[in-house]
Amino acid sequence: MSSKPDGSPPASARADSTEPADQGLVSLYPGSHQHPSSSTERCAVFGIVHVIIDVPPASAEASTAFWSTALGWPAGDPWPDDPEFRSLVPPAGAAYVHVQTGDHGPRIHLDAEVPDLAAAAAQLTALGAGGIEEHADWHSLHSPGGLPLCIVPSAPAVIPPPLTAADGHRLRLVQACVDIPRQAVPAEVGFWQAASGWRWVASPDDAFAGKLYSDGASSLQLLLQVLGERDDGTQTRAHIDLGADDIEAAVARLVELGAVRGSTGDGWVVLTDPVGMEFCVTGNAPD
Repeated sequence: MSSKPDGSPPASARADSTEPADQGLVSLYPGSHQHPSSSTERCAVFGIVHVIIDVPPASAEASTAFWSTALGWPAGDPWPDDPEFRSLVPPAGAAYVHVQTGDHGPRIHLDAEVPDLAAAAAQLTALGAGGIEEHADWHSLHSPGGLPLCIVPSAPAVIPPPLTAADGHRLRLVQACVDIPRQAVPAEVGFWQAASGWRWVASPDDAFAGKLYSDGASSLQLLLQVLGERDDGTQTRAHIDLGADDIEAAVARLVELGAVRGSTGDGWVVLTDPVGMEFCVTGNAPD
């Protein structure tokens, strides 16, 4: 796969047609059903993983409007106890994309549902997580390379269907890409494999470490990407990947909504949303 013009790897992996799309029961935020671990190293066992779009107050309205329209999911009311959050609510299935207004961003962080908060916090700390802050209904921490992550209690839910656009193409947010500085790759790969308990498929492309498939436990899969030598990032970060059955049609629609098109690769296109956050449209199945 080709690199970006600056020499860094592409912002998203090409869809792997040999891997099934994630389907089945997942969790309703906050909550998910427990999945038994098949390995003593797989300890936290994530259920549904949520995408949190962090934006400063000046960008919140534009970001919420863009992503609500892009995904076809209306923005819900501010959460009663945490009014800085709004969920993008699909017509069917559980919400797993949320906008948080605060003194950060634009950026992405992840929330993972786990069966037991205290046990998961201890296990993740043993795996190299840092910055643990405990709250009654959620704990915050960061991965070994610095990506913000929260854990929340789990409960059952259903994966929302894709959006079908007016021209017939289908689209859904299907993947979170964890962008890892080269020096942090061993620690990050080990952390996400053990923390999630998901099925690992290594990548033959050295721009990517591999991909984690939940096999029905979550609305998202996790792609672990190795940042290029020209990328000056020193901390692990993340971006979101949309899966579409017609990449060019999806990109054209998103550009009409205000996104800016960037580089094009083999099975992916990089875009920037109206508030400056990079994301990708990929050939990953939207189901």
